[in-house]
Amino acid sequence: MSAVPAVVDDRAAYAGVLRFYELAKHQEWAVRDMQWGQLPPAPEGKGTPERRARRRDVWRSVVMQQLQADILACEMAAQLLNAAPDPEARLYYSTMVQDESRHTEAWLKLIGQLGGEGERDPHLDSLAHMFLEADSLEEKVFLMQVFFERLIIPRFRLIARSSRGTLLEDLCNRLAIDDGIHHGAGMAYERVLLQTASPRVKQTLIAAANRMLPEFAAHALWRPKAREMIGQLMEARDRERLKMELNHGVRLAKSLGLDVSEVALPF
Repeated sequence: MSAVPAVVDDRAAYAGVLRFYELAKHQEWAVRDMQWGQLPPAPEGKGTPERRARRRDVWRSVVMQQLQADILACEMAAQLLNAAPDPEARLYYSTMVQDESRHTEAWLKLIGQLGGEGERDPHLDSLAHMFLEADSLEEKVFLMQVFFERLIIPRFRLIARSSRGTLLEDLCNRLAIDDGIHHGAGMAYERVLLQTASPRVKQTLIAAANRMLPEFAAHALWRPKAREMIGQLMEARDRERLKMELNHGVRLAKSLGLDVSEVALPF
């Protein structure tokens, strides 16, 4: 897919994107930096072997969902690198491709220690189609970096708090930082892209948000069989947390100068 470079006379407009490129290089880490073999992969718990096995399955399902998400992110980052016409953005997306590949490698190693891959989240597959098949660069950046990357960060922090002293905690803390950079870069680049975007393009972003938010909500609340009981117990709290995050996403869209009055939140 090709894109026509945005007509922005002053390259200083891209300074924010370059700043996130430098930050990404500064924060770069390697999978071998993690304490493999020194920390448990996830909380192990106590009790009978059966109870410990059930607990391992719960954590395996958590890791599986994140692995699935980062495989999607690999495809999306590569698509953004190919689609972006601006050299500053292409520099940044070269680091994002490396980040998402590194994340996927780490999740693959971690899930291998927890019994292998498990049940897929069907809503993530739907989001993947939505992101990858978006027509414009503006829409791809908007859906992936402005919304998805921002909405996923609190989940990493929540998982890290629940898995102290494990490889899972370490990895989630690293990814919260990386995805914060991805989100910040996306906001910076989207501002540049929207400087020359037509009202029609801006309206497609609102339509895309209306398609994406219900599917993201379904993804955030979906639980595999291993976590069905936990999901039922936590549903009210999860819904309240999700509502707050979705409202924050709408405020971000408004900060980009988009008229979000037509965005219908799924709550």
